[in-house]
Amino acid sequence: MVVRIVTDSTSDIPLEKARALGIKIVPLTVFFGEQAYLDGIELDNAAFYSKLRTSKQSPRSSQPPPAAFQEAYTRLINEGADGILSVHLSSKLSGTYQSACTGRDALPDDMKKIPIEVVDSQIVSLGMGVPVMHAAEEAQQGLSLAELKTRLLDRLARTRVLFVLDTLEYLKRGGRIGGAEALLGNMLSVKPLLTFKNGEIIALERPRTRSKAFARIAQLVNEMGEVEEMDIIESDDEVGQQLIQSLKSIYSGEIPAYKLGAVLGAYAGPGVAGVMVITAH
Repeated sequence: MVVRIVTDSTSDIPLEKARALGIKIVPLTVFFGEQAYLDGIELDNAAFYSKLRTSKQSPRSSQPPPAAFQEAYTRLINEGADGILSVHLSSKLSGTYQSACTGRDALPDDMKKIPIEVVDSQIVSLGMGVPVMHAAEEAQQGLSLAELKTRLLDRLARTRVLFVLDTLEYLKRGGRIGGAEALLGNMLSVKPLLTFKNGEIIALERPRTRSKAFARIAQLVNEMGEVEEMDIIESDDEVGQQLIQSLKSIYSGEIPAYKLGAVLGAYAGPGVAGVMVITAH
């Protein structure tokens, strides 16, 4: 059985890695004023963060239209896919999952014979991207669509993401957090420690400095028990390396680093670093 994997650009999977694994990435759109850019295609990470620091306009993002998913599914079916696993960021943060479902349902009847499983990952960034990459590896090994979905959901259930923002300002601008809370954060100069719960971003704690926040992340990861895999997501190399050094105090395995993409960077801002952990149980 030939199963192909589809995801969206908030997975933060590098394009060269996606190509090697046969993953089809459907991009969201990032706007600076009236200027629109396809995430990761017309605006790479370096260009985005440069623009973020200099632009007087706050960026915003938009989900892909259903037609983009219909086109992606059609292309994969025409390339010989016997099944498609399509995995997307939390439906509580974006309408991308619904767009994927609508795109699937709009396929002509003859293509609807090919099963397409659309999954709401309930998370974003590497929390989705790493399980998706594993699914693509397993698809290349010939696993069935049902097996791939079961393994994906199992990994997602064991995935934890913890991340630290340099400022609450961008979440405030993007309407993802209350204005009063953002003001409080700026007054206290906190480095908010955030995570995901039931598909939503929640504040865990408010350390006063980045070093304290990273030390707290290491402590929380240590309390998770046996770790199967750990990866870093960063918008800034220096900040990412600081987090890696904190985690090395409690974890001896390899810690690969990935770049935070433009869509999430639009709301998180510069100077962000986080860890994605898949626990063993």
